[in-house]
Amino acid sequence: MRQMLVLAVVIVVAALAASTLTGQATGRITGVVRESGGGPLAGADVELKSDRIAAGTRTKTDAAGAFTFTDLPPGRYEITATLGQFTVATRSVTLTDRSRETVTLVLDRLDDEKARAQTTTDAPASMPPMKDVNAVEVAAGLLAATRSYRTPGILPRPIPWAPLPNTDSYDHVNESTWSDASRSPLSTFSIDVDTASYANVRRLLNSGTQPPKDAVRIEELINYFSYDYPEPRTEHPFSITTALAESPWHRGYRLALIGLQARRIPSDRMPPRNLVFLIDVSGSMMEANKLPLVKASLAMLARNLTSRDHVAIVVYAGAAGLVLPPTRGDDTATIVDALNRLEAGGSTNGAGGLRLAYRTARAHFADGGVNRVILATDGDFNVGVTSRGELLDLIERERESGIALSVLGYGFGNLKDSTMEQLADKGNGNYAYIDDLSEARKVLVEEAGGTLVTVAKDVKIQVEFNPAAVSAYRLIGYENRALADRDFNDDRKDAGDLGAGHSVTALYEIVPVGAAIEGPAVDSLRYQTPSRPSTGAANETMWVKIRYKQPDSTSSVRLDTPVSTALEMTPALGFASAVASFGMLLRESEFTGSASFAEARRTAERFRGADPLGHRAEFIRLVGLAESVSGEPSRERRQTRWIHGADRD
Repeated sequence: MRQMLVLAVVIVVAALAASTLTGQATGRITGVVRESGGGPLAGADVELKSDRIAAGTRTKTDAAGAFTFTDLPPGRYEITATLGQFTVATRSVTLTDRSRETVTLVLDRLDDEKARAQTTTDAPASMPPMKDVNAVEVAAGLLAATRSYRTPGILPRPIPWAPLPNTDSYDHVNESTWSDASRSPLSTFSIDVDTASYANVRRLLNSGTQPPKDAVRIEELINYFSYDYPEPRTEHPFSITTALAESPWHRGYRLALIGLQARRIPSDRMPPRNLVFLIDVSGSMMEANKLPLVKASLAMLARNLTSRDHVAIVVYAGAAGLVLPPTRGDDTATIVDALNRLEAGGSTNGAGGLRLAYRTARAHFADGGVNRVILATDGDFNVGVTSRGELLDLIERERESGIALSVLGYGFGNLKDSTMEQLADKGNGNYAYIDDLSEARKVLVEEAGGTLVTVAKDVKIQVEFNPAAVSAYRLIGYENRALADRDFNDDRKDAGDLGAGHSVTALYEIVPVGAAIEGPAVDSLRYQTPSRPSTGAANETMWVKIRYKQPDSTSSVRLDTPVSTALEMTPALGFASAVASFGMLLRESEFTGSASFAEARRTAERFRGADPLGHRAEFIRLVGLAESVSGEPSRERRQTRWIHGADRD
């Protein structure tokens, strides 16, 4: 008996010693950030500092203003909360062994001048250098956090990060201009369900940086949000909603909305999914906000798959390899373990990875199901087929086999946005930018149906404007989705796909007959007269035609609907107009008229509506942040002014 007691004591002492030697972290700090005299603040930056951790760690508050830091060793900690247009708040907390502490940080709103000054001083220059970050530990913490991401008010373990030299690249956007309705009555374009631009713009604004103009694709900002469109009630997989109202930024002009709402599919009725995770593990993916975040993001998706689904994992760096053969979706432990073992290093043979991923998907093709390659990368390709044209040709050939390609973009400082957008476009998939686990949850869990399951493919919209009611029109955004008018009836012409539960919104600004068009006018024609409207069309502004194909069909179906001249600012049109004006202001568009960030914020607040996940509240905060950031001239404008001597004093 005495020997057993001595043995028990030895075991306990050894366990305590091991805990001490390994520095086992046992404490937790939770809290809320709120506005003085107001409610919780979503999206606030919260930093934790202590001599017990190698470098400061950060997180963001959720829609309820809550944050959490877990697995902390005993000691004294300093918590700092910051948010654009607000004061900085700091609290000190002392943790003992296994203690749980809760704090509240209250921020006061600043006036405009103080907010602009704070924006310039809040830049992340004080972030810890990346050499202090253990990427393996960060990945492990992120993956552990996915186990409890459904818990309200609990955020994942924060990722330390540091600013990098900026080699981000974006395709140039030539903004749409006015078209004369009598000369060119037709406007044709492909739908777009990408949301990457919004998440990237949010990341830039949160870091105190004014987004480059070409990083702002207005249609992706608008389509980041869902709208209260009705569910389809016919045999067609989506409903059509239209609205017409006064333009908020041009007196006397009109703003027209076209909205599509795809049918939602309950989780228990999802078709079987054959997925291949194609993961970039090259040296450019070493940073904590790249490969470690990729692992955690795809682990979220993996935890929501079923026994009917299958997942394979292909990686590429200097060469491509299959690290997980097709595995049943309910074997979560095997999938997550394969993700957790990935490490970054080497050059980037993206073409080799794409070929192997498509080959793997074809070998386990799910008839009647979802067959999709999900590429996770920063978009940097430098080995093998490297020209964008060759990559796009490869993807266009492969999509004919019925396998779609979606792209998840990660990281910053080396983000090849221009490449990733086109890869997803040609691959009949969507492009999302993942800057944190909240965005990963939105894309891969909350909107998994739209991200993975196509309900209508090659969706095209053609609008015919009535010259009796419309003098000129302009499509807001969708510049890189424009189609020739003849492409509308050509079933060989590729267009965007619509996923389950997705909504798509397009806005036209319209100049009514009799109103003056801003900018230079076009001379009247000498040899022909403008077309005249048909009899009986005086009460119609435009005619909307939509073509789509069923996912397994090669022939399209056409739907038509008129838009009357009656004016009503619906909640959907109101909120979408706020997002559109926000985008135009960020792009410094020549068509902004009287638009302002302040007015965009008021309009968004007025038409905010139901916001259970806090996405619209976050947008309203971003508008205020953009107003502060835009108060300082952009670097390009400052350089131009200096060259011409404007700032020599």
